[in-house]
Amino acid sequence: MNSHSFSERAQRAIAECRRIAAMSEEPERITRRFLTSPVREVHALLGQRMEALGMTVSVDAAGNLRGFWQPPNAHGKRFILGSHIDTVPNAGAFDGILGVTMALECVEIAQELALKLPTEIIAFSEEEGVRFGVPFIGSRALAGRFDPALLKLKDADGVTLENAIRAFGLDPGEIGKTAIDNNVLGFLEIHVEQGPVLDAENLSLAVVEGIVGQTRMGFRFTGVANHAGTTPMHLRHDALAGAAEWITKVESFAKSQPGLVATVGKIEGTPNAGNVIPGQIDLSLDLRHMSNRTRHWAIQELTAESRACAQARGVAVEWLIKLDQVTVPLDHYLMHDLDLAVEAAGFPSRRMTSGAGHDAMVMAARVPAAMLFLRSPGGISHHPDETVREEDVTAALAVCDKFLRRLAAEVG
Repeated sequence: MNSHSFSERAQRAIAECRRIAAMSEEPERITRRFLTSPVREVHALLGQRMEALGMTVSVDAAGNLRGFWQPPNAHGKRFILGSHIDTVPNAGAFDGILGVTMALECVEIAQELALKLPTEIIAFSEEEGVRFGVPFIGSRALAGRFDPALLKLKDADGVTLENAIRAFGLDPGEIGKTAIDNNVLGFLEIHVEQGPVLDAENLSLAVVEGIVGQTRMGFRFTGVANHAGTTPMHLRHDALAGAAEWITKVESFAKSQPGLVATVGKIEGTPNAGNVIPGQIDLSLDLRHMSNRTRHWAIQELTAESRACAQARGVAVEWLIKLDQVTVPLDHYLMHDLDLAVEAAGFPSRRMTSGAGHDAMVMAARVPAAMLFLRSPGGISHHPDETVREEDVTAALAVCDKFLRRLAAEVG
């Protein structure tokens, strides 16, 4: 298969993403939440393409669109390709959906090469967690990790997850049956990096070796609210001053530890008035690292720092761990095959970790999983300016060609 055909496929995959971008809940922005009406439009469009490829098409009880291709005289385990079709509010056109449109091109490549590799495409219904506040609903169901208690969750309009599934014409009682069986060779997710690393290094691609563990915490600094004009500086118990000092320590600490990222992204103050000393500050901490041990050590260090910053101003501090997600290493053998495919396609070999969560992270608990990253120009994602370069998509399709050939040869 020559590079010209990969280029044409890249153009088609990109054009399909732009077409799908118009399928939105908002006329001037890309917003497509779990099981809203634009999802039906996406299912219809992608389903037609799957049917044109001779795939068997279905939507499971968790809202995942699934297409399966069984090559003639092939009886081995199937390989799964896919990513998500939901978005954050005011999103870009490529996060998630590019992995689905490229998967369609991969199936067509496999068909043209007459590979004896049964293949399934999954367009995951919910990865971002925007509508009900919980991410990975689709991949949780496929991995057999869906908690029925989630059905009681409500969206901003008071609609429960259970009722949303029913309104889409699906049966929430069947979710347990959506879990994939053991007849799976593995899973590959193609995804934009959503960060600046590849762009800074002027590279098109990278093989993802793991998805970092993350801890999300809430902190509360409690001082004494008082009059800003009549309270001398040495008699204040300023919660915001203590919190502000700690925030700068979070930044400097993270910069001193290779691979660690730490973010204070949300701050709420009480009473939040210009002429009142802040009495209470609530803020968030998002901390990520590939090593669980390093991450947990960092948490200990930063909580100790928060206590010191609070005590220096006569304020109190307390904290709560809201999420503690362990690092997820991806499959060694699939990574090795991807490395060889990258080299065979003529591109520099590069491995990196993902600082964001992905469906591959959840699928890895059930089947061997791998990821291939594409450059995000400018490092921009979750934003209308998100884009991709045609040459990078072309490169990724060339790699997938080599990768699928290797898989088919190994199972043949």
